[in-house]
Amino acid sequence: MTAWDALAAQRSGVPVFEPGHVWLAGAGPGDPGLLTLDALAGLAQADVVVHDALVDKRVLALAGPQALLEFAGKRGGKPSAVQADISERLVTLARGGERVLRLKGGDPFVFGRGGEEAMTLASAGIPFRVIPGVTAGLAALAAAAIPATVRGTNRAVIFAAGHGEDEEFDWAPLARTGQPIVFYMVMHNLERITGALRQAGLAGTTPAAVIASATTPKQRVLVATLADIAAAARAQNFEPPAIVVIGAIVTMRDALIGEAASGEKAAP
Repeated sequence: MTAWDALAAQRSGVPVFEPGHVWLAGAGPGDPGLLTLDALAGLAQADVVVHDALVDKRVLALAGPQALLEFAGKRGGKPSAVQADISERLVTLARGGERVLRLKGGDPFVFGRGGEEAMTLASAGIPFRVIPGVTAGLAALAAAAIPATVRGTNRAVIFAAGHGEDEEFDWAPLARTGQPIVFYMVMHNLERITGALRQAGLAGTTPAAVIASATTPKQRVLVATLADIAAAARAQNFEPPAIVVIGAIVTMRDALIGEAASGEKAAP
């Protein structure tokens, strides 16, 4: 009996993956232990798994023996598939009678463009379901011992995407909230965006952290200030995939893990 068989035997209402259907599932930030049971059910039953570059190989290893793994990578700053082509590929596979699992890093509806794929499927009359995943923005904070909310410190968390060289966005309202900001896909624009936040009034001394490859064996954490985080990340060769958090919640890391955090701070 496999681990999945054992789990399914203990759970009523295991979802059945029908031919010609598409499941849009979140694979979480990397660690296979953060998969939902429904995502695991999809992996066990799918005929085709269409996956992103951010889906950990340990997660893909859980696919059933019948599953064909099809790469549809999307990574900022690197050659990648066009979103419209990925969406149409899901339609084509489903119309061929395949059980199609679209597996995305994190959560499909949090900066994952799962909404665009769902709209394409709906327009084409393809039956689909959405299986939420653990979004990288929250999982990375937990993995780095940074609570997303702390009573008396913050009462909101802002999630923002930092990609897009020419994308215009007014960062001033975010800076004025005084609430932590968690950035996805920001490494290539980190200096520009942190500069914009400071220009909008956010103090350069505001705590900040970069969490790279969260929940995987390659995880790295860098703690600095808003003024220094971009230069420190560049000096220490921090690269995507990474989450950046800016706000007072970063200071909780020292209290949670103590001296172990000291070696990860940027040099003054």
